[in-house]
Amino acid sequence: MAYNKQDIYQQAEKSIKDNNLFFIEDVVSWLPCDKTTFYRFFPIESNEYNNLRALLEENKIKTKSEIRGKLLNSHKAAELLALYRLICTPEEHKLLNQQYIDHSNKGEKFEAQKLTNEQIDKLIEKL
Repeated sequence: MAYNKQDIYQQAEKSIKDNNLFFIEDVVSWLPCDKTTFYRFFPIESNEYNNLRALLEENKIKTKSEIRGKLLNSHKAAELLALYRLICTPEEHKLLNQQYIDHSNKGEKFEAQKLTNEQIDKLIEKL
C-alpha cells in the first residue's frame, strides 16, 4: 500500500492534538501505517519527528500543569502531600520519605581507592 508522507504527518499532528497523546508509539497506533513506515518517513532526527515530539511534550506539560492545579485546589491531605512531594527540595524529600535510605557515605560521595600491586596479590592469594 502506498502512503503519502504529508498525509501521514498531518494525521499524526491531528491525532496528537485531538487525543492528548504523550508518546510516539501512541501516535503510530492512530495512523494507517505501521511503525516501520512511520520511522522511514520520519527518522528520529528529522524535523518532522522533532516537531511531533514537541507537540507530545506540550501535551505532557499541559497535563502536568492541570494535575498540579487540581492537586493544589484539593482539600484532601493525600493529594496535597502528593503535590508537595512533586515540588519539594531534595532535603524536604528526605524528611518526607520515611523509607529514605542514604546509600552514600554520610552524604559524601564514595571515592575509589587505587590498589597497589601488593594488595592485588594478597586478594588473589585469598581466592
